[in-house]
Amino acid sequence: MAKFKHNNFLDTVNEVFSDAKQEGVMHLYAEGGTFTGRTIGVKGKKLFHFGTTGYLGLEQDSRLKAAAIDAIKRYGTQFPLSKSYISNPLYNRLEEKLTEMYQNPIIITKNSTLGHMGVIPNAVNDQDAIILDHQVHWSVQSAAKVLKNRSVPIDMIRHNDLNMLEDKLKLLANKRNKIWYMADGIYSMYGDFAPIQDLKSLSLKYPQLHLYIDDVHGMSWTGKNGTGYALSVLKELSENVLLFGTLSKTFGASGAVLVCSNKKMYQEIKTFGGPLTFSAQLEPASVAAATASADIHLSSEIYELQDDLRQRIQYFNSLLKQTDLPLIDQNNSPVFFIGTGMPKTGYNFVNRLMSEGYYVNLGIFPAVPVKNTGVRITISRHNEKEEIKGLVEAMVYHYPKALEDTYTDLFRVKKAFKLNTTLETMKPVKNLKIQLEDSILKVDKQLWNTYVGNHGVFDWEGLKFQESVFNGNTFKEHNWIFKYIIISDEENRPIIITYLTIALWKDDMLAKVSASKIIEEERKTNPYYLTSKVLSLGSLFTEGNHLYIDDKNPYKQQALDAFIQLVEQLELSCKATMTVLRDFPKQEPLHAYFQGQGFVRVQMPNACEINLGAYKTIEDYCSKLSSRNRKHLRKEILGIEPELHIEVCEQARKQQLQKMEVLFKKVHQNNLGLNTFSFPQVLFEAMAVHPNWEFITISPKNNPSKMIGVMFCYKNGNHSYVPAFIGMDYSNLDKYYTYRQLLYQTIKRAICLNFKYINMGMTASFEKRKLGAVVEEKYAYIQTSDNYTLELMGILE
Repeated sequence: MAKFKHNNFLDTVNEVFSDAKQEGVMHLYAEGGTFTGRTIGVKGKKLFHFGTTGYLGLEQDSRLKAAAIDAIKRYGTQFPLSKSYISNPLYNRLEEKLTEMYQNPIIITKNSTLGHMGVIPNAVNDQDAIILDHQVHWSVQSAAKVLKNRSVPIDMIRHNDLNMLEDKLKLLANKRNKIWYMADGIYSMYGDFAPIQDLKSLSLKYPQLHLYIDDVHGMSWTGKNGTGYALSVLKELSENVLLFGTLSKTFGASGAVLVCSNKKMYQEIKTFGGPLTFSAQLEPASVAAATASADIHLSSEIYELQDDLRQRIQYFNSLLKQTDLPLIDQNNSPVFFIGTGMPKTGYNFVNRLMSEGYYVNLGIFPAVPVKNTGVRITISRHNEKEEIKGLVEAMVYHYPKALEDTYTDLFRVKKAFKLNTTLETMKPVKNLKIQLEDSILKVDKQLWNTYVGNHGVFDWEGLKFQESVFNGNTFKEHNWIFKYIIISDEENRPIIITYLTIALWKDDMLAKVSASKIIEEERKTNPYYLTSKVLSLGSLFTEGNHLYIDDKNPYKQQALDAFIQLVEQLELSCKATMTVLRDFPKQEPLHAYFQGQGFVRVQMPNACEINLGAYKTIEDYCSKLSSRNRKHLRKEILGIEPELHIEVCEQARKQQLQKMEVLFKKVHQNNLGLNTFSFPQVLFEAMAVHPNWEFITISPKNNPSKMIGVMFCYKNGNHSYVPAFIGMDYSNLDKYYTYRQLLYQTIKRAICLNFKYINMGMTASFEKRKLGAVVEEKYAYIQTSDNYTLELMGILE
């Protein structure tokens, strides 16, 4: 298997958002000449609004509106100067009131995104480190990652996993000054809370720990003077905490606010805070509206508003408890998340609710993992009990219909969110026969080789070989579980045939080399640090099209749905953290289907194959190469070939095998870009005696006992020749062009054996193209309930 390409983030998000837009649930425009907050116009209909983040409804308060109108009349629509020069006359009063609210120095920012961009690079020194909760808001993550340019280590933990946080604190304690943990106070999708009290205790245990809390969704609706959830738990702001609040959302105006009790840091940020210095200041209307809101926050009225909202939240919670709707996190925040699992179920459910007169938000990747799509519902003071009850009744009615429309069920949704880990036997599917086996020996050889096994190292004999090697070994990473799926119609015509493996992967297997280097240092004493079980189409030993589908069979869709449910059942039973369906072409017909099932598509390295066609000799083959490539061939391969001793070993002797293994390990250790566990010793011994394996070795002619390169080749029947693995001595790479020579000798050998194809694998496509390989883009579909793993891979960078 080969390395995934990085920086797929924008492409992946674009694909997911485009689907949601096409389904009519995102990138909508509100309609209407007025807006009250209780209803919102969408697609020609007036809908009850359950998507606002103005929880207290202050954006519609007459005092805020009057203050904004008066400010525009007196000061204009903007004050077009940087605050570094001069602030508009209204700023001073707002700063005084916010300082009174928080009882600490504050800095007003244009919005929280610009605020983070200004504050984080200023507060974090080059000798510090950053640890991110993997669900902390994108604006915090984006601002933090800028510090990679200053070599500040940036790590991540799974959501609210304090054990993982403490492990990383221990790792960094002797290497860094301050260790910043960055998290939300209230998370914007599930409405769940950061464990502030536990974080406070942890910071007492580890004085280096500093907290950076984005509490914009905890603002106003809770806490003394509406200063938010985080401060309500902390009670007072110590110097190791930076707190961000908002002047928009439920505060009712615009802008954001940083609260900082460290006077030195406060002065540094206020004096020069990047975007805080150069970006435009808040408009007079926004400052005036925020000041009017601050007056309310400083009065007893804020507690009346909080209590009013609290009653609505409690009412909604009480209604939900009487239903089977999968509420993902039960709490007393105004944010609720009803899980749908698959995106297509989410699209269906949102559209159904809009047709009933209720506007809600779709929670989708990257805000949540793709398989954890759902509907985000927010409760505000605009919502009356009548429509709150109506919304619950509509959800109770439409939720099972959305599941039915998208061929899923509540059990699958709960599995996706880990709300139910009970194993359930898969029910029989009408018109289909489903065969699930744990060994290729239980699968008909002719059937397998006809439909799946005509390329790669996964013909029937190749899989029998893999099962014998990756079983009964000392180390758990060398023991794989094989699963074979055959789905046929009632007339025994196969519709889907494939195999999967369950194996231990390094979480950073597909990450950038720089990340793997750091992690490997920890693995010297903790070898299973950041490792997980993965359910994968094919295995780490194979590349190619592992999935046969009969597109013409009338029961294809039913078979696909059954296949996905079977995969989910396998993932749950083996406790895998991720499912990977791999080696698909760019124009994959199943792309929309996989994405709708909760998979993220990421690009893999290009696949390479050579069609040898009717070529009888290597000379005939080389004559088809371009003149430029023939020039390279003559100089770097044919010109060097007379200096080399080249041998094909169909059965390697013990001494030869030892040399081959050493060369293989050199390549493996040098390839952190594909950071896998090593293979077991028994693999090489099994290869040496297996009739389908042979070895092409290269040595200097003047020193034939000094092996400098080896290609491990598999013979798949009479169809394809597979150079599966390579070993090289890097000290001779430039002198003998070892890699290119091995590729050339592989082609030469395949022609000699009359093979029709060479499956050249996915690495070094540039080199293989020069020798005539056809290159094709390949993609994988990844499903996980944890975006942390995708982040570690580099997919979300």
